[in-house]
Amino acid sequence: MDHGNADTGVKGWTAGAAAGMSQGMTLIPYALLRYYRSIGLSDREAMLLIHLIGYQQVEFKTFPSLEELSDVTGAPASFIATSLQRLMKEGLLGIDEYVDETQGIHYERYNLNGLYERLASCLAEEGKEMSADGTTFASPLLNARPVSGKGTDSEKSTPEKEERNLFSIFEKEFGRPLSPMELETISGWVDADRYPDELILLALKEAVFAGKLHFRYIDRILLEWSRNRVRTAQDAKAYTQKFRNIGR
Repeated sequence: MDHGNADTGVKGWTAGAAAGMSQGMTLIPYALLRYYRSIGLSDREAMLLIHLIGYQQVEFKTFPSLEELSDVTGAPASFIATSLQRLMKEGLLGIDEYVDETQGIHYERYNLNGLYERLASCLAEEGKEMSADGTTFASPLLNARPVSGKGTDSEKSTPEKEERNLFSIFEKEFGRPLSPMELETISGWVDADRYPDELILLALKEAVFAGKLHFRYIDRILLEWSRNRVRTAQDAKAYTQKFRNIGR
């Protein structure tokens, strides 16, 4: 074997790969690197957002799957799903839905505007400092100081912990990680509709009992209970039993 030619080949491949990397670069806002902790992001959440930016800019994938994100981050799909849901709840990430009317195709894409707006607020806050002659600094990142964050993971509120517990229970019943839209649905039941956790879990059990384990069916159960003033687990059990007796 000609080691000289082999070395030349490796060097040539390395040079080509390096040139290719320069063509596939992702533009990461420096403000994200500077302020991600200040806006309450963990290292893994910041890296997840960086990967989302990379997918959009380089691969033109606007809605990478949980499996793809798991592969590039090394984190379990369940962690990715929970992280995405937290980012959406914090207003840093959104999901836009589109319909291609010509082909009848429905698709979704991640929207990072919330993140960029939050980072812009951090920059504006720093930019309020005035120099001695009354003009603003040329760059708000010069002499930047961290702004107050939203707390560490250990300081998370009890409702969020309860909500994550709901996520885990649903994932066990469905036998798979939940999608971001499914996680958003559960959050909507808790935050917007104000359904108690016990009612949500009872609706899940009813769906399992009926052999209709999907979110639309569970949502219909919760809506029906709400219309009939079912507000507690005891109310739900009595309401369900009454209709089962009628059906006999």
